[in-house]
This record gives sequence, structure tokens and C-alpha cells, in this order.
Amino acid sequence: VQLQASGGGLVQAGGSLRLSCAASERTGSSDTMAWFRQGPGKEREFVAAVWRNSGTTYYSDSVKGRFTISRDKAKNLAFLQMNSLKPEDTAVYYCALGRTLILSTLRNAAAYSYWGQGTKVTVSS
Repeated sequence: VQLQASGGGLVQAGGSLRLSCAASERTGSSDTMAWFRQGPGKEREFVAAVWRNSGTTYYSDSVKGRFTISRDKAKNLAFLQMNSLKPEDTAVYYCALGRTLILSTLRNAAAYSYWGQGTKVTVSS
């Protein structure tokens, strides 16, 4: 599976962006889609995920209430709607796909087998 992330850019604090992730093939009922990010000089961190076919979503505490993850399975797409952006959200954002993940590993980057190339988000103050 190949993943293609897009939608990043430069935005002022308080603004919004919508990231998209296109998968090269149909995702299955056991596939979990997620977004991670890596800020300057930081390790890659979990942002959000939609668990398998359940539609249940999970977020990091730092983005809860501001970001929304969704997926359009018919079109092999996943999205990350980011509102009320802050300078600390500046990072390269990566979409990821994990197959047959165990729920306890949802936030662990190592559990995901497929990654997009990343899209850069810069939030100015």
C-alpha cells in the first residue's frame, strides 16, 4: 500500500488546515488509519487514529477538541481537520496505516507498516 499525504502549508495561529491521505488500494475492515507528526528536533508523536472498521477515533491530549480525523473508505481517503492551530502544532505530518493492530499499540508508530511521505504544516504566531 502506498500512502500520499497532502494539504500542508503555512497558516496563522488560530487558523485551520485539512490534511488528506490517499491510499493506493482499498483499505480493509482490520486497517487502522492514523496521523503522526514530527516537530523540529522532536520525536515522531501520535496525533490521531480511527480504529479499524469501528469508526472509533482516538486523539492525543494536545490536539483533542481541535483536530478531527475521518476516513472515506469508498474513496480510500483519510483526513485530518485541524482547527485553532497553534505554533506548537508546527511539524511534518505523516499518515500511516496499520493492519490488525492491537488496540494497546494504537499510539505506537512502530505498530504501523505503511507511511506517507509527510506534509509540512507551519503555524505562525
